Amino acid sequence: MKTAFPTQKLEALQTPFYYYDMELLKETLTTLTSQAKQYGYHLHYAVKANANPRILSAIKEYGLGADCVSGGEIQASLDAGFPASRIVFAGVGKADWEIKLGLDNDIFCFNAESIPELQVIDELASQKGKVASVALRLNPDVSASTHQNINTGSSDKKFGIDSNQLEDVLKILPGLSHVKMIGIHFHIGSQILELNDFRSLCNKVENIQQKLAEYQIFPEHLNFGGGLGIDYENPDAHPIADFDSYFKIFSDHVKIRPGQQVHFEPGRAVVGQCGALISKVLYVKENPKKKFVILDAGFTDLIRPAFYQAKHKIENLTSSLPEEVYDVVGPICESSDCFAEKILLNQTRRGDLIVFRSAGAYGEIMTMQYNCRELPKAYYSDLLS
Repeated sequence: MKTAFPTQKLEALQTPFYYYDMELLKETLTTLTSQAKQYGYHLHYAVKANANPRILSAIKEYGLGADCVSGGEIQASLDAGFPASRIVFAGVGKADWEIKLGLDNDIFCFNAESIPELQVIDELASQKGKVASVALRLNPDVSASTHQNINTGSSDKKFGIDSNQLEDVLKILPGLSHVKMIGIHFHIGSQILELNDFRSLCNKVENIQQKLAEYQIFPEHLNFGGGLGIDYENPDAHPIADFDSYFKIFSDHVKIRPGQQVHFEPGRAVVGQCGALISKVLYVKENPKKKFVILDAGFTDLIRPAFYQAKHKIENLTSSLPEEVYDVVGPICESSDCFAEKILLNQTRRGDLIVFRSAGAYGEIMTMQYNCRELPKAYYSDLLS
């Protein structure tokens, strides 16, 4: 389905702001859950993609669990109504208070990333008279075809336990009486469109499962993380990610042992296409070399282009005039506050409404108040009708 922007209603709102197509979110969730159900897979939404309370509440209604990487995300998930029994706590640096929060709420699982972390979880669980369920997050040394800042599966990254250290971990586990290993966990990166990367992960997981079998360890849970990307260039052509091809890779290339359950943690692919950042043109500035469209939104409101050199489809919702070439920039006092260079937009004037598509993931959640700017508000399609 194509997102429709009610331009007249949007023009009455104070920019910049985030706008969410709730019907597209629901259609995405319907597709995701129905296709996962065909394979018997379990889903946990990666909260770091977007923790907007209304978005979380909508996702919870479709039965997804929550994948959290901080104590704040655990609390946000609990506040949104996610059952603690379906909350997974990942992250390479879990503070003691965050671990205690998970223990106090009896969350489903901690994805442990190092021997020292396992020892701390064991100690804190012992103090509370509890046994913490953990999955070992292993680094499979699979380099995903994505931006280096969101590639997490290669051996030189900070994430996970190096597969070569697995035997060391298995040797200390019997001495940790307040930790119970229930599974293994992987996550190789984000915005991955090359499905062969996931096939490589499957091959590594098979090798690891064989190694565990030598120790008579048969994990009940296999968690493959997330990472499936979305189409930023043409969101209307592909408003919903190709979940079926993604799941089929794992179905075809992973041997599931008796009693094993398979988990995924999609984030971007759930919310990316349903969100947009809406801004207004402050000025159109020309010099001998360029024309600049200067917006009231900056990298404080959408940091991905500055941080990842990411490209969002940018459209002028107001103008139907012939296209011209512009650099689209924000008002922040930094040269990196540039959304795009030399792109075509319908001839643009002061006051025109500009939309950044595919901003539902890592958009609102990463906003900040640099330059003492106000955080953008959020509006929803079903509340503007």
